[in-house]
Amino acid sequence: MNNKYLILKLKETVLFTLIFLTTAFTIQSQDTVKYTLSEVIQIAQDQSPDALIAKHRYRQSYWSFKSFKAEYLPSLNLDATLPNLNISFEEKYSEIDSGTNFVPLSNVNYSVALSLNQKIGFSGGEVFLTSSLRRLDNNLAETSTQYLTNAINIGIIQPIFKYNPYHFDRKIRPMLFEEAQRNYVETNEEVAIKAVNRFFLLLLAQIEVEIAYKNFSNYDTLYRIAIGRYNLGKIAENDLLQLELNLLTADASVENAELNYQNKLFVFKSYLRLKDDTQIKLIPPVITPHFNVPTQQAINLAKDNSSEGVEFRRRLLEAEDNLYRAKREGRFDASVFASFGLTQSAGSIPDAYKNPYNSESFVVGLKVPILDWGVARGRIKMAESGLDLVETSIEQERIDFDQNVFLNVMEFNMQKKQLRIAAKSDTVAQKRFDVTQKRYMIGKVNDVLELDKAQIDNDNAKMGYYGALMTYWQSYYQLRKLTLYDFQNKTMISTSFDDLID
Repeated sequence: MNNKYLILKLKETVLFTLIFLTTAFTIQSQDTVKYTLSEVIQIAQDQSPDALIAKHRYRQSYWSFKSFKAEYLPSLNLDATLPNLNISFEEKYSEIDSGTNFVPLSNVNYSVALSLNQKIGFSGGEVFLTSSLRRLDNNLAETSTQYLTNAINIGIIQPIFKYNPYHFDRKIRPMLFEEAQRNYVETNEEVAIKAVNRFFLLLLAQIEVEIAYKNFSNYDTLYRIAIGRYNLGKIAENDLLQLELNLLTADASVENAELNYQNKLFVFKSYLRLKDDTQIKLIPPVITPHFNVPTQQAINLAKDNSSEGVEFRRRLLEAEDNLYRAKREGRFDASVFASFGLTQSAGSIPDAYKNPYNSESFVVGLKVPILDWGVARGRIKMAESGLDLVETSIEQERIDFDQNVFLNVMEFNMQKKQLRIAAKSDTVAQKRFDVTQKRYMIGKVNDVLELDKAQIDNDNAKMGYYGALMTYWQSYYQLRKLTLYDFQNKTMISTSFDDLID
């Protein structure tokens, strides 16, 4: 390639780059918004799609639990029929004709009843208190009106050996709600982990763009110096061609870095739901807290605080409930119904409440399976096997859970050393590149490959440092999620659940 032509193209490229950088700087100075890691995490926990979904799921669990508790409170119901008109024929025996005839029927029936019901959770029964009033108008020939009152009626319905769904439900439903609360806090920490990932992926892309422009500027300077040295016969043509190749590669790297940055920026804004077109600049964490986490303390906290601890206990109760159901259903069954009331009938409402008669009812029902061909026994054996399976699965899952916490603690405790090594490597590689570049520019180093290697090592060391920083914060928030404990401030991680319902 002709050197004059190449120099002309380089001048055009440099001019274009300067115009681009000037424009970018102007835009940045006007509309750039800077974000720190903590700010990004807070925004993600407030408005990211995962955070909003977690809030809606918690609200569902909250109202489900409220409905469950309301089931054990007294219920008051009004039942009315206004009116019930019946015009037809009925079969009726006549003493005069000594036979049965069909006679016309025309009446209007009105009724209203008020009932108060209360479930008995520990026994599975129900007590009730009712009061009712009925009016019957017969409209054939002469209209006559009758009132039937049930001033008060008290009763109980009590299964004796039947499956009681409330027996385990009273234990399982509160555990489900507690599990939902812990799941929400864990999801919040999971959102923080995702925010950390997107923050550092964009930060790495941002640094990659800075490195690409810096390398392009450096190789542009070195190539122009090399042309002068080549014309003076101080370097070989091979070195000049190598620098030319490096410059072209750096130019291509600028475009690739810009494209990668725009892609990561879109993902970042999409997750945080940032809809404006302002420029974004991320501020790397300056202070990284270093502390060791005791392994056994983390395992104990995870057992006590995580949703999995509650889930294990809940699944055992559900398996025991299935066995309890299998033993009760399809076997000997009995139930008792008893009621006592005061009733009266009269032609007017006041008279219908005078001198009421007793109304009593007592029923004992029995159901005894005589031959079921082993169906009930088979269900019991299946439920027993299901309970054994759940116990075995949970035992193994607890071991795996403890191991996972242990590995996460070990990984986090390693990050202090790994981060220090990465920072030192970045410093050493930067100094080495600066020294090699200066020596090359003054002619004390003529090996272009040595300069290339120093530049590549410098870039890799810088990206490696921020990659180690990313791993540190990922590990930190993963440990918070597993234990629901803030080891830095030594406090439990919690949230205001009341604010989620408003």
